[in-house]
Amino acid sequence: MQENLIKNMVRVGIVTAVDKPKRRARVHFPDINIVSDFLYVLRSPSFIPDKDVPQQTETAEAHTHDLTIKPWLPSVNDKVLCLFIPCEGGDGFILGAI
Repeated sequence: MQENLIKNMVRVGIVTAVDKPKRRARVHFPDINIVSDFLYVLRSPSFIPDKDVPQQTETAEAHTHDLTIKPWLPSVNDKVLCLFIPCEGGDGFILGAI
C-alpha cells in the first residue's frame, strides 16, 4: 500500500504547456496516459541565466555587462519530476527538470 502511495505522489512526465506569468505548466504522464491540470513550478533562486541568450564569462580585465537573471521554468517537452499531495484531488507541484 505504501508503495502505491509513493508511486502516485512522485511522478515523472513531459511538459505539454507552460503558463509563464503564473509559473505553472501542464504535464503528460506517459505511464498512465494522463495530462495534468496546471501544476505550479516551485520557485528556484534567481541565479540561473535566461535561456537562449549568449552568456559571457569575465576575463582578467575588470568590466561589466548586462545579464538577465530569471528563476527556472520548464519548456514544452522538458522531462520533469512532480510531487502530488496524497489526497483526493490533491494539488501537485513541479520540482525540477530531469
